[in-house]
Amino acid sequence: MATNPPFRRVLIANRGEIALRITRGLRELGIESVAVHSDVDARCAHVLAADHAIALGGNTSAESYLDFGKVLAAAKRAGAEAIHPGYGFLSENAAFARAVRDAGLVFVGPNPEAMDRLGGKKAAREEAMAAGVPVIPGTEKDTGDADLIAYGKQIGMPVMVKASAGGGGRGMRMVEREQDLAEALAAGRREAKASFGDDRMILERAVLPARHIEIQLIGDQHGHVVSLHERECSVQRRHQKVLEEAPSAVVDEALRQRMGAAAVALAKRVGYDNAGTAEFLLDPKGNFYFLEVNTRLQVEHPVTELVTGVDLVHLQLHVAAGGRLEQLLAGRDLRPRGHAIEARICAESPETGYIPAAGPLRFVREAEGPGVRVDSGVYSGWEVPPYYDSMLAKLVVHAPDRATACARLSQALRDMVYLGIPTNVDFLKRVVDDAAFRTAAISTDMLKHRPELAAGDKVGPDDHALAAAVLTQALGKADGGNGGAAGAAGSSGGDAGSTAVWQTLGGFRLFEGAAR
Repeated sequence: MATNPPFRRVLIANRGEIALRITRGLRELGIESVAVHSDVDARCAHVLAADHAIALGGNTSAESYLDFGKVLAAAKRAGAEAIHPGYGFLSENAAFARAVRDAGLVFVGPNPEAMDRLGGKKAAREEAMAAGVPVIPGTEKDTGDADLIAYGKQIGMPVMVKASAGGGGRGMRMVEREQDLAEALAAGRREAKASFGDDRMILERAVLPARHIEIQLIGDQHGHVVSLHERECSVQRRHQKVLEEAPSAVVDEALRQRMGAAAVALAKRVGYDNAGTAEFLLDPKGNFYFLEVNTRLQVEHPVTELVTGVDLVHLQLHVAAGGRLEQLLAGRDLRPRGHAIEARICAESPETGYIPAAGPLRFVREAEGPGVRVDSGVYSGWEVPPYYDSMLAKLVVHAPDRATACARLSQALRDMVYLGIPTNVDFLKRVVDDAAFRTAAISTDMLKHRPELAAGDKVGPDDHALAAAVLTQALGKADGGNGGAAGAAGSSGGDAGSTAVWQTLGGFRLFEGAAR
């Protein structure tokens, strides 16, 4: 890979763990990082880690991370040459990508024209069909509820109704009975309108049971696109991914090549560059069907990095600066090596209906050891705000084979401690230790049919959590309740002066005003 830094300074238009992960990638390439933050995120880990930080003001996403004008003004103020959007927020917004380009900056992501052609489910489905990629039987033509209901009855139940402009499972419903179609369409339209400002729907036959297989793509600005192979994301809750792994236990080399070729053909058709992911459903007979393209870096990108040895953030930056994949990947053996699994650690309680949580994290201890990677955005003493996504961190393991990776992930989950607010760690343990997951007998509706995995056995916290609670209480009393346990754990703790420890760490800075 090229050794010269592709940029001098890059602004990260995101927060939390992904902003931290991008900051590390920038530092490795010798590039200065600029963090932006809302008011409530002033002491967020990504702000403390960056070389420069600029306040956007406000607390909600709309007031801060989604505000085009504020983000672009921060980039200009900081003297940034490029903007990396991470995932979520503005990462798939073609209008923002154009605004970045019009401001004379580089958007570290696909060009807006390709985003337009793939950004909505309807447009992406049409492009897939034109590229010869297999799609699920259905219709992307929304001429009203009556026509969609008639079409659903024609192809037979069950069917999926989906928001045309949507992603992340929003606006999506599975309908098993004809009499429920009208209500599902109405509910889907309301959610789609609220989430995306577009209430158009598409209707497809439901593929059940199915596995969710996606292909990681990377393209450059010279017409080259490479498949970095598949990830399996079949363990889902309401179309939201819970566990992801690479490679898939059921994808052989022949199927890998066919799916990769289909994804590359679609990307080349629309002139795609930078990182992206083509998502498919795989039926029990080995037939795959196109779902959508996520025109950004995925949450689950670390599992691909671990099995291919490729740093996707580095690649994104180099191709955004005009680099050629044939040079960046020259001599690399990209075949999957070993097995990687990622678990999303969220501030929520599966045992009580997945209710999101917010509040102070009294104590944080995250797993470490051979084959263990934690992409985290939290630390002891930090307060989780109620305004954003509930994900706190990603626990990723890598091992020579899937069985060893499962065992390693199970142990690593037992080493993860977050005290102060509920998390889904115990739920993840139950899923990873379940016989169906261990034997890769998984599908997208697995959790729907296994409610006991979410409910748990109502037992108390394990010994690690109890010991941490006692330590936290004891040290808190010893220093007057001002966060001693957090300090002992090696992270910032109390309210007053809680950045002191961070500021003593090499490479960490907190600039509360303008970039400098």
